[in-house]
Amino acid sequence: MSFHKMKFFWITGAFFGLLFAVLFSVRMDLFRSKASHELEKGIVASTPADRDSWMNIFQGGRKIGFSHTVFSKKEKGYDLKETVFMRINTLGMVQGLNLRTESVLNPDFTLSSIDFEISSGRFRFDAEGAVSGDTLSLKTKTRSSGDTRTIDIKLSKKPYLAAGIMYAARAADAKPGDTFFFEIFDPATMSQGTADVNILNKEEILNMGVIKSATKVTVSFKGATQMAWIGENGEVLKEEGLLGIILEKTTREDALSELALESSQDLAQVASVESNVRIDDPLQLLLLKIEISGINYDNVHISGGRQTLEGNILLIHKESLSDIQTSQVPENLKVFLEATPFIQSDHKKIRNLMKEIVSPDDTPLEKAEKLMSWVYKNIEKRPVLSLPDAISTLENRMGDCNEHAVLFAALARAAGIPAKVEAGLVYLKGRFYYHAWNILYLGNWITADSLFGQIPADVTHIRFATGEQQLDLISIMGKVKLKIIGF
Repeated sequence: MSFHKMKFFWITGAFFGLLFAVLFSVRMDLFRSKASHELEKGIVASTPADRDSWMNIFQGGRKIGFSHTVFSKKEKGYDLKETVFMRINTLGMVQGLNLRTESVLNPDFTLSSIDFEISSGRFRFDAEGAVSGDTLSLKTKTRSSGDTRTIDIKLSKKPYLAAGIMYAARAADAKPGDTFFFEIFDPATMSQGTADVNILNKEEILNMGVIKSATKVTVSFKGATQMAWIGENGEVLKEEGLLGIILEKTTREDALSELALESSQDLAQVASVESNVRIDDPLQLLLLKIEISGINYDNVHISGGRQTLEGNILLIHKESLSDIQTSQVPENLKVFLEATPFIQSDHKKIRNLMKEIVSPDDTPLEKAEKLMSWVYKNIEKRPVLSLPDAISTLENRMGDCNEHAVLFAALARAAGIPAKVEAGLVYLKGRFYYHAWNILYLGNWITADSLFGQIPADVTHIRFATGEQQLDLISIMGKVKLKIIGF
């Protein structure tokens, strides 16, 4: 499989999102607690001991990385530091990925301040900020481009770091049968969702050659569930998540050893879905009829626009460009012209490039076609392990479907075309792979894929998430089944 055809779409998995480590979505994301008064009342009943913990990260039976967590008591609250390193294989390209989180927690384990960094190769993203009253202020910076943004996020309740939730639950003397609910905020997609933590039964597990007693805990979010085993002293002994990713407690020496020998399995292939029918030329199709099973339709954005869901049958109609009626942008769609931390449509470099590519006299469709053609021809198509943002993509002139989508969206918005990012599955050589593309308002909403060079995108693009809902894809990961029944 050549990368210029396809790349696996990474969902939020670390603090600011990436699917390859969905396991971390409940350990490093921000939480806003909706737990019972029992949790709040007992939360300072016991003080956890200082800890320095190392874990190996496995995927498909092979060691692909490690994590290191340091938890320490300070005069007013706690320090919580976590670093993660992984070797990730996407479409045959192995890359190292580094994640770092340093946070200060209040005495009740809620978040006081945070400093986060993700880096891989030439790409690096930083975010730091603090909670003041009901506002979380974050300053973000993409180091490859130098672009800095400040975001103020209103909070209905004090936020938690997921990595601190287990400490909070232990301090509250959580018992088997207890359930706690948390509202997750994901800065990567600026979206929120409810997670529930269930305290299950006691189990004995093998860890570091020793049988240990542990409490089994499940965390469910967006229809996906991961498991954790908490030892008698409150340390996490083991975690299991999506795509066969497992973390196990170990020693520092073991965590740092033999890492260079292996990387993950090709996660694009692991997460892909087999097709029952081979499609020779998707561009020629006007309609695709698919039977979809194995998922909860309420968790995804599957129906609407060119997609119609009837029972468990999905119809996807290819849009007609001849039906486009040029008009003013409706007031309710102008929000999709605004800049965001990752779609920097107001940046001087984006606006200057847009003016070089399009003419003021061009119709919206002509502008969209010119902008898409530029992105398709000028951005090298290769896997990138980072948070996709338009400026870094423009500076580095490389990226996968995510980078193509955010840059195209930024250019389109700068040109006055409302644009969003969509995500889901797309067909390639007998399988459906996770992918990201765009939808543009050109009088009507029209799909567009700048990595494939398509307006409209072919009907094998199956949308499951739009815009801030990209995190919803974890609900279908490893569950969705597709059966083509007509085209």
